[in-house]
Amino acid sequence: MYYHRLGNIPHKRHTQFRQPDGSLYKEELVSSEGFSGIYSNLYHINAPTRIKALKDPIPYAPKRTEQYGLRQTHLNTSKVTSTGEDFLSARKVLLTNTDCSISICSPKKRKMDYFYKNAEGDEVIYIHDGKGKLISSLGVIEIQKGDYVVIPRTIIYKLEFEDGPLRLLIVESASPVETPNRYRSDLGQLLEHAPYCERDIRPPAELITDSNKGEFLVQIKKLGHLHPYIYDYQSVGHRGLGWFFVALRFFD
Repeated sequence: MYYHRLGNIPHKRHTQFRQPDGSLYKEELVSSEGFSGIYSNLYHINAPTRIKALKDPIPYAPKRTEQYGLRQTHLNTSKVTSTGEDFLSARKVLLTNTDCSISICSPKKRKMDYFYKNAEGDEVIYIHDGKGKLISSLGVIEIQKGDYVVIPRTIIYKLEFEDGPLRLLIVESASPVETPNRYRSDLGQLLEHAPYCERDIRPPAELITDSNKGEFLVQIKKLGHLHPYIYDYQSVGHRGLGWFFVALRFFD
């Protein structure tokens, strides 16, 4: 893909990068596959590993139907207007296996009063109806009907939508969501026969820097549970980044 940056970052990676008061920014490398995959470098005002409190895990896993067999099934979701109160409770899993899960989501609440991190898989959110923005540790990106929003695992984010119809289709993938090799050149450029190209990719356009102290809830999904973490600083407070998180738009 290509490199994208927001805010101020040092000329070289893994070097001293100091704040105006002389203290060091905290560098974080974010990747789905460690040092072997696509990654971003984040620079935080406060240590991203600092937490204030941990709460008890909450069961959060779909109920699987056993012995379903080869039944013909029509999943008609066109008339569903609401699937739950907020973003997490409204995620209704329709199909799941060890590779991926496919859910619909039409929450009543248009704003999340917490942050969320999927520690188990990459997510692709298709905006069937709705308009709003996604706020993450990588910045803010405007999203609207027709967008495919790709969110790699471990990215801390929250969604805010405007009033009006809201329907989302969410795919959670156990393996990283990447462009297939058949659509890329040896140097990584998207080829002419690819279903989308670089100009269809929209990275975050606005950087949020917030160093206010308080209590900020981050719901972390892992091993069939939500693990509530209380941070004493917002998870979006940082200075710069590389490329890692995008929205794709295939039509107008």
